[in-house]
Amino acid sequence: MEKVIIIGSGPAGYTAAIYTARAQLEPLVFAGPAMGGQVAISSEVGNYPGFPEDIEGAALAELMKQQAERFGARIEMDIVTEVDLSRRPFRVVTYGDEYETLSLIITSGASPRKLGVPGEAELSGRGVSYCATCDGFFYRGKEIVMVGGGDAAVEEAMFLTRFADKVTVIHRRDQLRAEPLLQERAFRNAKIEFLWDSVVTEIVGDGFVTGLQVRNVKTGEERLFPTQGAFVAIGYVPNTDFLGGQLELNEQGYIVADEDQRTSVEGVWAAGDVCDWTYRQIATSVGAGCKAALQAEHYIAILEDRVYPGQTELE
Repeated sequence: MEKVIIIGSGPAGYTAAIYTARAQLEPLVFAGPAMGGQVAISSEVGNYPGFPEDIEGAALAELMKQQAERFGARIEMDIVTEVDLSRRPFRVVTYGDEYETLSLIITSGASPRKLGVPGEAELSGRGVSYCATCDGFFYRGKEIVMVGGGDAAVEEAMFLTRFADKVTVIHRRDQLRAEPLLQERAFRNAKIEFLWDSVVTEIVGDGFVTGLQVRNVKTGEERLFPTQGAFVAIGYVPNTDFLGGQLELNEQGYIVADEDQRTSVEGVWAAGDVCDWTYRQIATSVGAGCKAALQAEHYIAILEDRVYPGQTELE
């Protein structure tokens, strides 16, 4: 019997683990398919307080992991496949085993959204990538494409210029959605070019990507855009399939949580990108993970008939 199980190992999950571990609840954390979550594949993090110099995302995630383990959190490289929230204690099933827990903190994050066009699935890993820091090294001296116009797309396009000779950003609008500072840096980068008002309708290749079929959204004109690789950064899809519809979700599939990270089921909290479709920042995820952990501590104290500091305020 576990007191707290945390699903996910990004900043929200690690923060929840730190707080619940310090409260001697011995949390069990299931890291999921990627240790550290999305932050671990970020090339550089420059907006997290306490780091005046940029830090690699993987390094930041590792520091959070070490801190959680120092206080007694147990972190397992396993994936949760289903949960049963209709019973008490809750039942959690992973690829490796089954568990029971008094409380649950869900920080399972979100996964990169696919284009959903012909050729994408067939050429994934063969010139189609969703992670610049993972695969950029393989495109040294090549001319490649980044699809997207938000912060992630622009940041990754700049990172790819370390390796590629040219990176063309393809965006469906006539201006980027990224924050002004990122835009300014991208426009100054001689290796980055832009293809505006355009969407990818097909990815073509013979065993490896050779080009993209692109349509201009204003004129309707289509053409083949030659490229040696295609990176995609067009948003994320929340990782909630394992819930089986047992928690309230919004129209986009994100978990609905209140200001204290409570979900529609008592004893279950959500934090981070799995319930935040607006901010998606490390700092906000850390704050949400903290709130979820404090609420879980209070909840377990009530179950165990213990006094919890600040109990009146949390009720």
